[in-house]
Amino acid sequence: MLETEARPITVAIERRIDPSRSVEATSWMQAGTDLAAHFDGFLGSGWVRTGEQSDLWYMLYRFRDLDTLEAWERSDQRGWWLDSGRVFAHEVRIERRTGIEGWFDAPFAATVETLSAVEADGARAATSPVIEPVLVAPPAWKQAVAIWLGFFPVNLVGTALLLMVPTFADWALPLRVCVSTLIFTPIMVFWVLPWVTKTLRPWLLRTPHTRRR
Repeated sequence: MLETEARPITVAIERRIDPSRSVEATSWMQAGTDLAAHFDGFLGSGWVRTGEQSDLWYMLYRFRDLDTLEAWERSDQRGWWLDSGRVFAHEVRIERRTGIEGWFDAPFAATVETLSAVEADGARAATSPVIEPVLVAPPAWKQAVAIWLGFFPVNLVGTALLLMVPTFADWALPLRVCVSTLIFTPIMVFWVLPWVTKTLRPWLLRTPHTRRR
């Protein structure tokens, strides 16, 4: 018998809000948070603005598993709440994620279409939200392997180069470690880890969706 593995799911929604309706939007966003809190499986939510004058607002909510999430998303209460804000709120992007955020997040699926509808006056286009399918983060041991594959050559080559600096080997150990980490960390973060995770992505994301009993 097949059984799907239940995992908590976090949903991130990016919306454009009419800046002139920010007072209404604030109450509206809080009302959505309060509604979701009464549903089974609710694990928390919140929202933020990118700035006082920005029209970009972000909302996050988390549910125990896909079933409880979809019960909320398909509910009449949420439908009513969304309809009440359509005059000033427009969804731009919706992301669903399980597991940790960071280097191991899967990218937006290339197959998801963004539909545009040009208004009659041709002045602007309204875009339907891009929805990312749920993709499970790789297990911790795969993440550790990926980080090691990047860190080992960086540490090896970097240490060899640093040892060529006169008197570096004579420095106190804490100072040597401090200097090396200050140099290696940006290299790992901005170049090595993105390349390693992109290269290994098929393997990192190759996790079974079901399991046998």
